[in-house]
Amino acid sequence: MTQSGETPRRGRTGPSQVTAKLTIPFVGEVAGLWEPADAERTAAWELYFQLASRVAVVPLERDEGVLREALTSLYSLYDVTRGILHEHGPAVAPPVPPGRLTFGVLAMVTLNRVLRPLLTVWHPRLSAYEALRPEGTDPVSYERAWPEADELRSQLDATRQALRSLARTLQQVAGVGDLIDLPVPRPPLPPPARAPQPPDQPGPRYGDGPTGGTPPR
Repeated sequence: MTQSGETPRRGRTGPSQVTAKLTIPFVGEVAGLWEPADAERTAAWELYFQLASRVAVVPLERDEGVLREALTSLYSLYDVTRGILHEHGPAVAPPVPPGRLTFGVLAMVTLNRVLRPLLTVWHPRLSAYEALRPEGTDPVSYERAWPEADELRSQLDATRQALRSLARTLQQVAGVGDLIDLPVPRPPLPPPARAPQPPDQPGPRYGDGPTGGTPPR
């Protein structure tokens, strides 16, 4: 029972149908009508939570983040998605007519058309480069000096946009709020460094100088 004046919260329900869209990097998109069953809503929430809590949907700036960390996150997302499909079984992949989508279809397209092409190409390339890192070399600096780093960042950005488009559809089906673009304040900036002060110089003593003098009374 809610207190007087309190707005009761709805149960976790979503729309009866949505127009789902999934962007496939450098290929096109998959789009169609999705009429989710209850099992699909639960699976949508589970995968949305996984997407929202990973670096996979966060932009990776040129001098920020680590490429290896991003690839590892995507690799684990691949296993997590397969796990959700296995857990919920056929209930999330019912037969549908052409032009309709299901959680199972979107999940498999994500695995086979979005994640797999990126991981099968770039995971071994980066591993081969990492194996040549001289002993004692900072791994982050070494990674950023990789001639193919910018190309991988471009590929990761395209994958990120695809996963964000999937996440928005999953969010809508699960009937939950936005957990990706949170209004979190930035941490305060450190205070500016103070310029070094010159060492104290001894002042003139009374009586010094051409005229001498006495201390003030």
